[in-house]
Amino acid sequence: MKKPKIALGGAGFYIVLLLCLTVAGVSGYVMLFGHNAAEKEARAQAASAQTVPADTQVFADLDPAGPSLEILDPQTDKTPEDEELPADAPAEIPAPEVDPTPVEAVAPNLIVWPLRGAVVAAFSADALSYDETMGDWRTHAGLDLAADPGTQVMAACAGTVRAVEEDPMMGTTVVIDHPGGYCTTYANLQTVPAVKAGDSVSAGQIIGAVGSTAMAEAALAPHLHFAVEKDGDAVDPQSFLK
Repeated sequence: MKKPKIALGGAGFYIVLLLCLTVAGVSGYVMLFGHNAAEKEARAQAASAQTVPADTQVFADLDPAGPSLEILDPQTDKTPEDEELPADAPAEIPAPEVDPTPVEAVAPNLIVWPLRGAVVAAFSADALSYDETMGDWRTHAGLDLAADPGTQVMAACAGTVRAVEEDPMMGTTVVIDHPGGYCTTYANLQTVPAVKAGDSVSAGQIIGAVGSTAMAEAALAPHLHFAVEKDGDAVDPQSFLK
């Protein structure tokens, strides 16, 4: 049997063609819209997976009562109250023992000659020597050093001026106390010394100048009378100066 042939002519052909084009366009639009919708949904799911709720993740480990103020030792992770003293630790540190041996006084470290001059009369505390001024034999508890009048006189070592006085026999006199129980005396000075009682002096400091005020030694050439004592006892000035 032969199939009947459908003859399209004129307007019928164009209607069929229009219908075909319409169907093709609708199918393409549906496919494109469906693809875009699927892609948007996939992107939304990915973004949702990366988002962390602030109230469940970021602050999940924080104490709702607030931060702790407890201070820990970085070495032991313990508070100071947790530290325990060793069992053998002494209750208190014993005081150091004091040596009862008395300390001997020694001469000051820095000592200088009060001036440089020849010895006119040496020290003789035990032996008698002839005194030209007094015309008799007597001890001499000092050292007489020749010097022209006006020659500057220096402190033999650091100390404090005990007295500046006018002695009837030894003239203008300066007495200086030093550490260790030492005392030095400078006599036969000019009437106006460069220091006064209570002054602190250093070794080599100018304290006065050679004069001619010592009546007991007027027969000698111009000189400085220099004497040294240790705890009140006369000491040979030359031994002290060495």
